[in-house]
Amino acid sequence: MSAENLIARLDKVRKTGADKWQARCPAHEDKGPSLAIREMDDGRVLLHCFAGCGAGEVLRAVGMEFADLYPRTGSFHLQPVKRPFSAYDALLCLAYESLILLQFANHLATGATLTEDGRNRLRLSATRLNAAHGVTQ
Repeated sequence: MSAENLIARLDKVRKTGADKWQARCPAHEDKGPSLAIREMDDGRVLLHCFAGCGAGEVLRAVGMEFADLYPRTGSFHLQPVKRPFSAYDALLCLAYESLILLQFANHLATGATLTEDGRNRLRLSATRLNAAHGVTQ
């Protein structure tokens, strides 16, 4: 399948780059385009609703299934392609994890304690930032 099949079923579609589009999400009352669509080199189609709708909800709203997001040949399983993140995406992730750490630091600075979930999220942020640091070495 190509992204064209999905795009033909959406409203207010606009191209945002090579093999990338934005459109109104059909799974919720969308006033502006919150659905991102991207067709990968191997034919897979990725979609993400920034308002929080799941891919299944989006597909049901346009009468499609998850299988429709993948090429019919299944060749995407045969030759995985390693693609690095764009610098922009990497910086966004680093900024987000840094903000999480900053919030926890401010919380702890007031003498408050962390819940188990908070400690787990703090460890996850630290792990992600350490992993990013390892990539730059």
